Amino acid sequence: MDVAILVLLSLLLFCQQTCSAFRAAIAANESIADGSLLISKGGKFALGFFSPGRSRGRYLGIWYHEIPNRTVVWVANRDNPISGTSGVLSLNGYCSLFLYSNSSSRLPAWSANVLAGSKGPCLAQLLDSGNLVLMEAGTSKMTTVWQSFDNPTDTFLPGMKVGLNRTTGVSRFLTSWRSDDDPGTGQFSYKLNSSGSPQLFLYRVELSYSYTPGDASALMRVVIDSSGLLKFLAWDHSDGEWKIFFSSPKQMCDFYGSCGPNGKCYSSIVFPYECACLPGYEPRYPRNWKLRDGSGGCVRKRLESSSICGSGEGFVRVEKVKIPDTSAAAWMNLSVSKLNCEAECRNNCSCSAYATYDNGKGTSCWTWHGELMDTVNLPVDAYDLYVRVDAHQLADYMKESNKFLEFKLKLKLSIIVPSVVSVWLVIILLAYLWLRKWKMRRVKNRRIRDLFHYSDGSTYSEDSLAPRDFKRSTIYPELPFFSLSTIHEATDNFSPANKLGHGGSSLVYKGKLSNGQEVAVKRLSKNSRQGIEQFKNEVLLIAKLQHRNLVKLYGCCIEEDEQMLVYEYLPYNSFDSLLFVDQNKRSILDWRKRFEIITGIARGILYLHQDSRFRIIHRDLKPSNILLDAELNPKISDFGMARMLDKDQVEGKESRICGTFGYMSPEYAVFGRFSVKSDVFSFGVILLETVTGKKSNGFPEEDASSSLIAHVWELWKADRAWEVIDSSLSLKCSNEALRCIQIGLLCVEENASDRPDMLAVVVMLSSKTAPVPLPKQPAFVCVRSKVLFPKEATCSVNEMSFSGIHSR
Repeated sequence: MDVAILVLLSLLLFCQQTCSAFRAAIAANESIADGSLLISKGGKFALGFFSPGRSRGRYLGIWYHEIPNRTVVWVANRDNPISGTSGVLSLNGYCSLFLYSNSSSRLPAWSANVLAGSKGPCLAQLLDSGNLVLMEAGTSKMTTVWQSFDNPTDTFLPGMKVGLNRTTGVSRFLTSWRSDDDPGTGQFSYKLNSSGSPQLFLYRVELSYSYTPGDASALMRVVIDSSGLLKFLAWDHSDGEWKIFFSSPKQMCDFYGSCGPNGKCYSSIVFPYECACLPGYEPRYPRNWKLRDGSGGCVRKRLESSSICGSGEGFVRVEKVKIPDTSAAAWMNLSVSKLNCEAECRNNCSCSAYATYDNGKGTSCWTWHGELMDTVNLPVDAYDLYVRVDAHQLADYMKESNKFLEFKLKLKLSIIVPSVVSVWLVIILLAYLWLRKWKMRRVKNRRIRDLFHYSDGSTYSEDSLAPRDFKRSTIYPELPFFSLSTIHEATDNFSPANKLGHGGSSLVYKGKLSNGQEVAVKRLSKNSRQGIEQFKNEVLLIAKLQHRNLVKLYGCCIEEDEQMLVYEYLPYNSFDSLLFVDQNKRSILDWRKRFEIITGIARGILYLHQDSRFRIIHRDLKPSNILLDAELNPKISDFGMARMLDKDQVEGKESRICGTFGYMSPEYAVFGRFSVKSDVFSFGVILLETVTGKKSNGFPEEDASSSLIAHVWELWKADRAWEVIDSSLSLKCSNEALRCIQIGLLCVEENASDRPDMLAVVVMLSSKTAPVPLPKQPAFVCVRSKVLFPKEATCSVNEMSFSGIHSR
């Protein structure tokens, strides 16, 4: 029991010693010793003893309590530090604070002495604003008899006032520390000069300046440091440091009187010189002025026959300036008009300048009598200053002003007239271009209407796919025409999120019609090489063709400059994206699926060549033009280059070659001749790509086999064709895959007459017993393989050059 009592007494003693560090006030005849703190009620500030930097002296000060690095805002004994760590702050019964170096000292190092003496109980309290106050209890309330805010050091806190209290006579101003280690009175001060016209705020009983932060919880302070720089700082909690968002001076014009008496400083000009003399003045020391030393200022120009009083003198306006110093030789009239202000200055020979400003209730007038000091040119928040000059100077300025006005007028005319003419020329040009474009659009739309809605039966388009007995007055009933607004709504205004892919001259977007039908919209580029004839060719051709291995066309849109085709939507996009691009989805292309795709493509081509009403030559067969539905059924698309032959017509010819390298047959690439065997050649390339999983033109130039055809042919001749089968396929398919390679080599033979037709291809693919002839040398093969054939070098490249090929 005795032990428990002893522990309790120890805890009470410890609490008594430590809890004193968290008091917010001390009463009369109490004191706090070095090591204890007086904490404001909100916990923002603390009062205690400290030693700044490397200093050994002890000071009584106030700092931010909640900030880890001590930021001192007020110092009591700044010029009289105490030594040791035995300092004591005491409040006596006469309502005065005394700071002693130790408890036995009789001579205080600092005091806040209230001379009138105490009339009641006293209390010293540290407020949450950082203000240390002495309060005396009166008959009805506590009265502040002393406060640290009336005795600032180098920091300007929110709620503090800087200036003169005319009731108490206290002048409050900031003074810098001597250095970062010495808070003693430095050589820089920040004051509000109440002489003449006050520069900041005017109150009835006092002249002072104060500020209040918009956020009461923000920690803000204004400090004048030992170098004379005035800084406005705010505490950044996230970075844990004080951030400077304003400081002064920043440039030469921020220093008082940098250009001397009667000089003007240009705050935004560095070269050739910041200083200039006011009108009617010239440099006092021209040599120093040329050396960029304007401290001597300017003196009035003197003329023998002129005077600035009663001899026709006047005023020259100096625009946008911070008015000269008003602390001396300046008068202010709070209620006078601008004309009366000028007359008042003119009638007083000692008046050297005047300025007016709107004070909210009327016009105030400043007049200066003597030298004009610290005039600064400002871009904003500036006034106009009217400087007094003699008659000769006024005349010169009037001439210069007139010349300047004439120059400005000429300059404006030289700018305005060409600008107006240029604007009108641009308007005329734009109007011409718009009319030309409008006319071309009308012509184009008329041509489109003529192609799709014929007016009579007397003329025919050269490559028309309509039957010979087709009546031109008949509108195609099997082809729906979609409006442009419908297409925009279906594709969400061609949103990039709906983009499915692109070709050489078109973009494909996924869309959804109002009935819920998903579609693929092929939007031809406005700069597409595919003309209206080719567009019509593709539209009418697909609209008349119906086969499970041909893509289904729902309709088209030909409004304005747009040419669009609306197809059925196929979720797996193109065959080449699955075979060559998307490695993640390539695994679903096992041999059975690949063989079904090849067979489906062959049946679709057979329909075009033999089973449709017309013999159709696609001319651009390639994996990217083979689309796959949800069950991976192939559908041939993109009939923009397709051509139709009569039943008895064997081949056609074109002077302009269009197609894709690697899939064009040699007779078409060289001579422009096309036939059903041209499509057979393209199918053979697709067949070889499907079996090998390699692109036709995917071989590097340094390879002896510069194409897939050449590579397969080399291995076929060496009885090693099995090496080109896609490694991802099962070995069980090797026999069927080798048979497909043999069929593919038959389809890409150099002579068109040696290639099988599509009916024979379909039979060879469908029957495992149907004989497959041995292939001859394919087209575009140049073999120089030192590994396979060290002594043989065969080449079948036709070296005839040609032009006009346009890749798609």
